[in-house]
Amino acid sequence: MAGKNTERRERIKKGVRKKISGTTDRPRLSVFRSNRGIYAQIIDDQKGVTLVSASSVEIAKDASLNMENSKNVGKKIAEKAVASGINSIVFDRNGYLYHGNIKALAEGAREGGLKF
Repeated sequence: MAGKNTERRERIKKGVRKKISGTTDRPRLSVFRSNRGIYAQIIDDQKGVTLVSASSVEIAKDASLNMENSKNVGKKIAEKAVASGINSIVFDRNGYLYHGNIKALAEGAREGGLKF
């Protein structure tokens, strides 16, 4: 069953990535969720570099994946992005449903000052 879900997410991810890409003006905020944590990167696809990153592991070493930690990761990446001069981004949910922890991270990033 796990393989089936992974294949589905990869298929959705390819469709989303056909439509969006990060530019220098509006980089892409990519999210990865595992069973233990949530990770976010702001990527400039034209240059092929990661500009800013944050994770739940970075915030608390023994933190589990929950809504509060996801929101804190969103706030942390927004704080780092605004400090480096990034205000506007494109959100890449990476094939995950916009629900739960992914939604909490996006709301935290919006509260932190990012526009998307």
